[in-house]
Amino acid sequence: MKHQFAFRCELPNGIHARPATHLEKACGQFDCQITLVNHRNNHQGDAKSVLSLVGTDTLLDDACTLIFDGNDSEQACRALEDFISTEFSHCDEALTPVASIGEFPLPQSLMRHQPTLLHGTRLATGLGHGKLIEFSHTNLNQFATDICEQETERFQTAHQKVIDQLSAMAATASHHEKDIITAHLAIVNDSSFINGITSLLSTHSTANAILAIVDKLSTQLQQSASAYLQERVLDIRDVATQLLTCAYPEVQCQRECKLTEPTIILASDLTPSQFIGLDKTHLQGLVLTHAGSTSHTVILARAFGIPTLSGIEANQCSSALKTQAFIDGQLGVLATECSEPVQRYFQRALMLNQQEKKQKEQFIHQPAVTNDGHRVEIAANIACSIEAPAAFATGAEGVGLFRTEMLFMDRHSAPDEDEQFNHYREALEAAEGKPVIIRTMDIGGDKPIEYLNLPQETNPFLGYRAVRIYPQFEQLFRTQLRAILRASVFGSTKIMIPMIQSIEEIRWVKQQLKHVQAELDRDNIAYSSQLQLGIMVEVPSVAFIIDQFCQEVDFFSIGSNDMTQYLLAVDRDNGQVSHLYNSLAPAFLRMLGHVVKTAHEHNRWVGLCGELGADNKVLPLLVGSGLDEISMSAPKITATKAALHGLTLAHCQQLFEQACQCPTIADVTALLDKTSATAQDKPLLGIDCVFKHADFANKEEAIQALVGNLGVQERTDNAYALEDDIWAREAVFSTGLGHGFAIPHTKSDNIRHSSISIAQLQTPIDWQSDSGDVDFIIMLTLNKAQGDQHMRIFSGLARKLIHQDFRDKLRNCDDEAAMIQMLEQELAL
Repeated sequence: MKHQFAFRCELPNGIHARPATHLEKACGQFDCQITLVNHRNNHQGDAKSVLSLVGTDTLLDDACTLIFDGNDSEQACRALEDFISTEFSHCDEALTPVASIGEFPLPQSLMRHQPTLLHGTRLATGLGHGKLIEFSHTNLNQFATDICEQETERFQTAHQKVIDQLSAMAATASHHEKDIITAHLAIVNDSSFINGITSLLSTHSTANAILAIVDKLSTQLQQSASAYLQERVLDIRDVATQLLTCAYPEVQCQRECKLTEPTIILASDLTPSQFIGLDKTHLQGLVLTHAGSTSHTVILARAFGIPTLSGIEANQCSSALKTQAFIDGQLGVLATECSEPVQRYFQRALMLNQQEKKQKEQFIHQPAVTNDGHRVEIAANIACSIEAPAAFATGAEGVGLFRTEMLFMDRHSAPDEDEQFNHYREALEAAEGKPVIIRTMDIGGDKPIEYLNLPQETNPFLGYRAVRIYPQFEQLFRTQLRAILRASVFGSTKIMIPMIQSIEEIRWVKQQLKHVQAELDRDNIAYSSQLQLGIMVEVPSVAFIIDQFCQEVDFFSIGSNDMTQYLLAVDRDNGQVSHLYNSLAPAFLRMLGHVVKTAHEHNRWVGLCGELGADNKVLPLLVGSGLDEISMSAPKITATKAALHGLTLAHCQQLFEQACQCPTIADVTALLDKTSATAQDKPLLGIDCVFKHADFANKEEAIQALVGNLGVQERTDNAYALEDDIWAREAVFSTGLGHGFAIPHTKSDNIRHSSISIAQLQTPIDWQSDSGDVDFIIMLTLNKAQGDQHMRIFSGLARKLIHQDFRDKLRNCDDEAAMIQMLEQELAL
C-alpha cells in the first residue's frame, strides 16, 4: 500500500550530501521503497541513496513529496513526516556570507607603501603569512587501465579500505570535519554509486568503471540550478580518488602534501580529504583559483579560521612561488614581493587580529557579568536537542527554555518515553554540567496537536492549554516526566511547568512527579535527587501571590511574551490592537520588579525568557530589575554578554527605578533613548588606548596601530573606514604641531565610543610635515554627535602644548594611568 506526504525544502543550501546523509539514514531503517519527488523539475530519486537524493537538484523552498510503497509504508510515512518537520531543517545551516570587498577600503597605511597586491574574491576571512607553494593535483585519468582478472575483488578490497579509513577519521574528527567525512562515507556506501560501478566491472577495469560513474554523476551535478550542488562534484572526485589510490597503490601520484613551515597553498581547488590531511599548525592560507564560496573545503577553511581567496590565476603567482607572502582574507588580497614597510604593516595587522580574537573569545568563555562584577546568567532558548551544541559554542551558560512541545507537533502520535529521553539526554550532555530548564509540553493555544483532538476555541490563548490539559492526558504527562527524570542523571536538570495560575495546579503537578519518582524507584531506574521544579510566570494572578508560590517551587521564569499580552489584555497577533503590545509598559516593569524582589526575599531564583531578553537596548532595565538569568536565541548570546560587560549594576538599578515611575510607554522609551545617546560605556580616555613605550617605524604604522586598537577595544565597528577618515584629514593638512607632538583627529560616524588614543614613541618618526619628527601622538576620534567636544578638546590641547612645562610633564609621566589623570585634569574632561 502506498502512502505519501508533501513538504517544502527548508534547507538553505538544498539537499546536498550532508543533509542527504541524514535523510538516507532516517529512510534506511524501513523496508519499503521510498522515493523523493521534486515538483519544481519533476526529478525523483531513491531516498535511500545519498547521490540519488542529491541528483534531484532539490533547492531551498522547492515543493517535494516523499512516496512510500511497501509493507511498512504507513509506519515509515509517520516517522519521516516527523523527521522532516522537526529535524531535517537542522541538518544544515546557511553559510555566513563574506561581505563584498568594496565594504572595506584598502587602508592608506598599507597603500602608501606601494605594495604588490593580487586581488581575489574573499571566501574565508583572516590573516596569514607563509611560503607560497603550489599544490599538485592528482589527474584521475592516469589511473585508467585495461581490464584484468578479479576486478570485482579489487574493487571490493579498495572499497572496504576506504570505508575503514573514513570511519577511523570520523572517530577523531572535529564537528565540521566529522560532518563532511560522514557525508563522504555516505557517498562511498551509496547504493547508486556502488551499484553503478559494480555493474560495469564485467566489461571495465575498476579504474575505468569508477571514472565512468564519476563522469556521469559530475555531469548530472553540473547541470544543477544550484551553484552549491555544482560544487559537490569535488566531493564525488574526492571519494573516487580515495577508491582509486587504494585500488592502485602502485600508481605514482601525490597522496598528500606535508607542510614543515608556515605555508600558503595555491591550488585550483582542494578536496575536503586533501584539506583535512594538511597540518593546520603550518597552514596559513589558501588561494583556490577556481573554488566557490560553498565548497566543502571552503566550509572547512572557515571552521578552522584559514583565510581563503579565489579568483587569482596561478600564472599571476608564478614568480612568487616559494617566497614569503601575506594573505588578507578581509581585504581580499595576496601580498607578494613585500618590502620591509609592507611586512611591518601585515605583522602589525596579524598582531591586532590576534588581540581582537582574544577580546571576542573572552565573552564566549567568561561568565556574564557587568563591568562592576554583578553576575547575570545568559542562557539559550532551544526547541530541540540538536540546537544545544551550537548554543553552548556561542557562550550560553545554560538552557533557559527547552520548548519540548516541538517534539509533539507535526506528527501522527506522541513521542514515546525513549524518544523523549534521548532528546533530553542529548541536550544535557551538550550542556556539560550547565543547567538545562526543560519546560513540559505547552500544547494547545497556538500549538494545536491533531492526535489529541483538543476542542476548537474562540480564544485559545486563554483557554484549554499547557498545564490545564495535563489532567485529561495524565499518562502523556507522566511519560514526559519519566523521560525527563531518567535523563536528569546526565546533567543539571530543572523542570518548568507552563501556564500555572494557581497553587492547586502546582500541587497537582508535584503529586504526579512523586508518583513517577515512586515508579522509577520501584523499577530501580536512577534519576537525579537534585532535580528542581519551577514555573513560568506568565499569568498575572501569579505575580500577586508569588510569596505563596515560593513555598511550593524552587525557581521562576518570567515569560515576557505571554505575560505582556495577558497583563495588558492585548492579543499580539491581532493587527487591530497589536500596537498596544509593548513590554516597556510601566505596569509590566513594576510587575517584573515585584516578582523578582519577592522571590529574592524567599531565596528563590528568577529568570526571564522571551524576545525581550535579546534586546540590548532594554538590557539595562532587565539587569536593574535584579533578574538572575536572561535567556534568548543562541545567536544573540555573545553580543548580550559583551553589552552586559559595558553596564554597571548601580546605573541599571537607578534606570529601572526611573522607568517604573514613568507614566507611559513613550516616557520609558524616551528614557532609554536618552540613556543610550548619553551613555559613555567606555571612557573618553581609557588605559586600553594608551601606549607608553610604542614601537612604530613610521606615520602609517602609528595610525594603523592606534585605529586598529580602537577596533580591538570595540570602540569602532569599522576600523578600515575610521582610518580612512583620519587620512582624509591628513590629506588636507598635516596634524604635526611641532615640539615632537602630533594630534591626528576626526569627527566620524565610524567611531562608536568617542576616544582619545595616546602613544609615546621609543624612537621619533617622520610625520611628513614641516614640523619635524614626532615622538608623542595624541589621536582624537570623536563621534559626529559630539562635534562641539571635538573642537574644544583639540583647541585646548593645542593651547596646552605651546607650553614646555606641560609637554615635559606629559612626557615624564610614570605610567599610562598618570598620563590619563594629567590630561583629564588639564583639559577638564
